This record gives sequence, structure tokens and C-alpha cells, in this order.
Amino acid sequence: MVEKLKPRSHRALTYFLAILLAGLACPGLIRSQQDDDVVRVNTDLVVLNITVTDKAGQYVPGLRLSDFTIFEDGKEVSTQLVSSFSVHESPFASVVLLDTSGSMESRLSLARSAAIRFLDRLREEDVAAVYKFDSKVEQVQEFSTSRDLAPMAYGVRAKGMTTLNDAIVDAAKALSTRPEKRKAIIILSDGMDTYSKASSEKAVESALAIGASIYAVDMSAEGPGVHSQRSAAVLKSFAEKSGGRFVATPGGPALRDAFASIAEELGHQYTIAYRPLNPVRDGKWRKLDVKISRSDLVVRTRKAYRAPKG
Repeated sequence: MVEKLKPRSHRALTYFLAILLAGLACPGLIRSQQDDDVVRVNTDLVVLNITVTDKAGQYVPGLRLSDFTIFEDGKEVSTQLVSSFSVHESPFASVVLLDTSGSMESRLSLARSAAIRFLDRLREEDVAAVYKFDSKVEQVQEFSTSRDLAPMAYGVRAKGMTTLNDAIVDAAKALSTRPEKRKAIIILSDGMDTYSKASSEKAVESALAIGASIYAVDMSAEGPGVHSQRSAAVLKSFAEKSGGRFVATPGGPALRDAFASIAEELGHQYTIAYRPLNPVRDGKWRKLDVKISRSDLVVRTRKAYRAPKG
């Protein structure tokens, strides 16, 4: 069994790795500043931020490394490859993305209420910024500890196209400058991108690159039909690939309870860093899976990482 590093030199190394790596959920190819101003960082460690909940969605503390089993491309990762195991109860930074496109006209008030509910659940040490997106992405509120939605958000009207992917990329850029180890992107949208320059793949990679989990609230859930199904599929994909959560019910007690547990879990996650089974630096994706020793618990983390290239 691998325990926490205790000698001073090891603590120093762990601290360095925490600063350099804990915010990076993907050790693979991260675009350079010449490519949309995202920093390129290569590392030989795979870092997993893991959320463990019970069947009711409540965070489960007190687990040990021996409770987790990691699989890379279907092969079990030996504990001998694990460099560190830790539990963080640290502040987190988040960006709330508020969809203000024309398709959200009948849901914009509800989306604002959802944003307020999320801000209400933050702890004193947590910070959040708010962006709106329609045909363009615009910051509504800078990172702050304020629990009130900026007045500008109340004057916004639904109009234009939907730049969801671009909004995620911009949120990841903003979060990349934050010192907090826990980072999240909260999406309040009907899920259908119609105008972004960035692809959905680039949006996910941008979030993975800075260790951000995506929590997506499907604001189209009230309406049946093919559009709602596609919306849900898009938002679920963002959440699942990043280790976040998809919320299908945008209102009522379900929304309140979901945001309460989201805020709690962001401050209580397990982090495991390990040396990859496949050392080839080919820039390809490696599938990830994490199992837990207790069948009554649910584990969420990202589904893959991208290997370094070159």
C-alpha cells in the first residue's frame, strides 16, 4: 500500500507537484499560446481528481488508496506506479456559463435563478465568475466571493446564436489563471451549439487541460422532442468526460439539492497521481476507469487522458 509522503524532501516534491499538476486533469497535449492562448504543458504523471458519493449523491470521506483500483486501457494500474494520494478540502474556483441565446427566451429567468442558487451554496473561501454566451461570449461578473448575481445579468435578454463550445474554452482560459486546486465550469443551457468556432472536442480538452469538471444543467428538460434529447446528449457528454455531473431537472428541489452537493464535492475530492502504463509519447488518448471496493458507492472522474507527444 502506498501512503502519503512524509519526509521533508518528499513533502517538498509533493508540494511542487501539487502546484504544477493538481490543477491538470490531463497530462497530454495542451495547446500552445500560438494556438488560442492555451499553455502547453507536458508531464509524465496522470492526475485523477475523483469524486465518490453514496447512492443519495452525498460525498463520502475517509477512503484510502487501497479502496481504489485504476484501469488504463483496460489494464490495472499497480499501486507501485502511484506517486501520490491525497484528499483536498480546499477552496475552489468556478465559472458559471449562462446561455442567453434566442432559444433560451422562455427559460432565461429560470437560468438566472439557477445561477443564484449555485452562488448561494458556495463557501466563504470559494470564488466564482459569471459569463453569458449567445452569438459571442461576454463576462458578466469577475471572480469574487460575492453571493449575489451582478446587476448586469438581470438586464440581459435572450437573442442570437449559441456559442457553447467557445464559452467553455473561454471559461477554461479564465480558470487557468486561478490558484485554486479545484476548478469547475457550470453550464446553464439548452445544449445546442450553433455558432462556435471551437469544436466540442476542443471544449472538452480545454476543460481537461486545467483540471476543470463540467457540471451541466439541461435547461431544455421541460420540453419533449428530438431537440431536448440532443441537448441532453451534448451536455451529458461534457459532464461525463470531465468527471462532472449532468442535471436533468432545472428547477425545484432537485436543482437546489444538486447545487448543494456540487458545491460540497468540489471542496472534497480525492487526487491520485500515477505513472502511465503506456509510456509512449504519441499524443493519443488513453481510456481511464476507476473502480471502488464498495459496491454501494458511485465514482466519478474523467474518462480518458491524452498522452504527451514528442
